[in-house]
Amino acid sequence: MSISTGRVRVIDSHLHVWASEEESATFPYAEGQDPPDSLASVASASELLKKMDDSNVSGALIVQPINHRFDHSYVINAIKTHPDRFKGMLLHDPSLPEDQAIARLEELSLNGFVGVRFNPYLWPKTGEKTWEPMSAGAGLATYKRCAELKMPVGVMCFQGLELHYDDILELLKVSPETTLVLDHFAFTSLSETGSESFQMLLELAKHPQVYVKISALFRQGDTFPYARVVEERFKPLLEAFGPERLMMGTDFPFVLEQKEQYGGTVDLVSSWLGEDNKARTSVMGGTAEKVFGSWGAIK
Repeated sequence: MSISTGRVRVIDSHLHVWASEEESATFPYAEGQDPPDSLASVASASELLKKMDDSNVSGALIVQPINHRFDHSYVINAIKTHPDRFKGMLLHDPSLPEDQAIARLEELSLNGFVGVRFNPYLWPKTGEKTWEPMSAGAGLATYKRCAELKMPVGVMCFQGLELHYDDILELLKVSPETTLVLDHFAFTSLSETGSESFQMLLELAKHPQVYVKISALFRQGDTFPYARVVEERFKPLLEAFGPERLMMGTDFPFVLEQKEQYGGTVDLVSSWLGEDNKARTSVMGGTAEKVFGSWGAIK
């Protein structure tokens, strides 16, 4: 058992899986979305389970990968095969009209999906760094329906929180009952622009329905063992949001290309909580289970 996680129940709140080359005959990749060669054979559900077992991780939230785009069949199969270990976060399709988007949401909610991912870059572009808003049309209708279904919405601000901040504020305003989760420290990297965006993220702490994933450490502009991430990002977030609104995620399989690997990420984030076992229980799994529901496996 991992020394730093002890007997704490660990849930990985953010990762992806996609079909292996052999599985892709049954679960094909989306056009132009073949996985990178370096990760093609290591990102299947079975490979993930090996990493989870080695690291004493009880459950995982699989975020629908772009490799399969809006075809959720591979993740559905993984959830049905291992319902005690996996839950899913579906990928919202902004091209669908409102009625079809809601129908897709409701259908997938019956197949093990407990959250929805909004990728703002899938909305039509309106400028060099602007897109049609998530907080209008079918996106807004889906966001509101998620409150009724108790399905959190995760937002991926890959190009920077500052580009989507006003849109997020509008979502929070029009449907405060919907839980909103920001991936990967809300992409507030350790740069001048990222630091300005980080202040925006801290401002969002006043909204009790906002949660943050402590995930993809390697995407923050620091290197292992991420001393600056700890001091300049994690500790201020812990102070602003509290451990009950933060959740650990590895960003498997991309973390496999990093020095810390899968298990090292789990241990590292756990170590940041020091002797505070109550906070560790929340960040390492308790928050994820509060937001997405309990997983079945006990490890």
